[in-house]
Amino acid sequence: MSQTKLTGTPKMKQYFLKSFFSILFLVYWTGAFSQESIKSIYEGIEFDMPMVQETSFPAFEKNIIEFGAIGDGLTKNSQAFKAAIEEVNSKGGGKVTVPRGIWMTGPITLLSNVNLHLEDGALIIFSKDKDDYPLVETSFEGLNTVRCLSPINAFQVENIAITGKGTIDGSGEAWRFVKKSKMTDTQWKSLLKTGGVLDEKGQIWFPSQASLDGYNASSSFNVPDTKDRAELEKMKDFLRPVMVSIRESKRVLLDGPTFQNSPAWNIHPLMSEDVIIRNLNIRNPWYSQNGDGLDLESCKNVLIYNNTFDVGDDAICFKSGKDKDGRDRGVPTENVIVKNNIVYHGHGGFTVGSEMSGGVRNVHVSECTFIGTDVGLRFKSTRGRGGIVENIWISNIHMIDIPAEAIRFNLFYSGNSPILEDDQSAEDEARNEDLIPVTEETPSFRNISMKNIYASGSGISAFFMGLPEMKLQNVKLENAVLDAKQGITMIDAEGLELINVKVSGTNEFPLTIYNSQQVKVSNFSFEENGKAAVRILGNSKDIELDKEDFKDPNKISRGNGVSQDAVKIK
Repeated sequence: MSQTKLTGTPKMKQYFLKSFFSILFLVYWTGAFSQESIKSIYEGIEFDMPMVQETSFPAFEKNIIEFGAIGDGLTKNSQAFKAAIEEVNSKGGGKVTVPRGIWMTGPITLLSNVNLHLEDGALIIFSKDKDDYPLVETSFEGLNTVRCLSPINAFQVENIAITGKGTIDGSGEAWRFVKKSKMTDTQWKSLLKTGGVLDEKGQIWFPSQASLDGYNASSSFNVPDTKDRAELEKMKDFLRPVMVSIRESKRVLLDGPTFQNSPAWNIHPLMSEDVIIRNLNIRNPWYSQNGDGLDLESCKNVLIYNNTFDVGDDAICFKSGKDKDGRDRGVPTENVIVKNNIVYHGHGGFTVGSEMSGGVRNVHVSECTFIGTDVGLRFKSTRGRGGIVENIWISNIHMIDIPAEAIRFNLFYSGNSPILEDDQSAEDEARNEDLIPVTEETPSFRNISMKNIYASGSGISAFFMGLPEMKLQNVKLENAVLDAKQGITMIDAEGLELINVKVSGTNEFPLTIYNSQQVKVSNFSFEENGKAAVRILGNSKDIELDKEDFKDPNKISRGNGVSQDAVKIK
């Protein structure tokens, strides 16, 4: 066997050997670090969770250019993508490479054992031709329905990935309706010049008459009332898809690309397991209707980390179906770790609901930063939904410039944005104190822990509201500094604890307790503003306050009907 002979001076030989072994060590160390970094995601988790099964692919690789793809941004490359994916799948799996260029295409259907890899500088942009997107049976907003086929879609596959440093654009402007109130005058005038039609009030722009017809035919958000296929075909333009739909699949990896400009939600894993979502840049225009970032629905064993969101609706949102459709499915979202994500614009930084009829449980959220999201931590549901949200641990969250609530629990949610739009009214989500029977349609939120929560420049420190017949149960807020114009309000809560919480910046009552029981407050601090620190109203009882915090009895205000023994100072 021949040997390679080193030539040159002894110093050169020595330098070469050092460099060689340094590179060898670096390769080894990088691989070890990669494995170690995955393991570190599980550190500090409060519940038993199996290791997420990761994807793996053979070395086989095909470039879409080999199948006739042309990256000029004008040529439709649907067949090239299809042929490349089918070729790699048929050979047992591997990588489909998308090189630098602008690759226009119709829908891309992923098959098992295929890694769709976008090289640096690659842009996939989806066709605006609605004929490329046939109607398919799917689920949207938690309901079984019919929508247009998603630009990227996968159904009942295993071991798939989308990786690399490229960008995927859903051409959402061809699908979305736009509210005038969300745009500047200049933007609105420019939009009108593109064509389209307006609603009767002239306040909502639609890309086509068919889109407006679908809107008028829908009484439940964005799902038309009719199920007649012929009628749905007539309003097809309204049935805008989520951009990335991954349904009933296993071992899924999204790692690296930018996902932007989606027709509806951006990324929607549904009834899937062993999912890893990391290192993504997820973007939508802030005015984009239903422009969610990530909607994880009825999935289990999921890692979400090192991502950046800047979107038009909720950023990281957990769901599990809506009303009867969700309860009949009966598949919760469970065993999920969310770490080290940044959210800029969005209705909520981290959100659960409102479509949570199948339940959400065993969730860890930590090390996240929310910069200017409407709400920071957002939990929402309503009567009729059913489902149990439980065993949620949230820690080490930093927020700044949150215009609404840093923390919000609302069980009277009816679809309003956190900051009301021109066509929305606060009366839509008015609290109804009438007790109704507890049934399978009654939602329940319980056993939720939040600690090390820091928010500055908020509108409201925190808002906790359960139902009269089903209290918000066993919620703990510990080690929190909340700087806001308004303090903390709790309504219909039971077993809620505030431990080492500071409220600053408010001229209102720092803490208001209404119709709540078994509330414990200890080491509670606040800025003096001439008002009582705690206001207790309604049918509240078993309120325990720390005597070190409330040496001055004038710091406690009791409303009419609140008995003296409803409050205990210990």
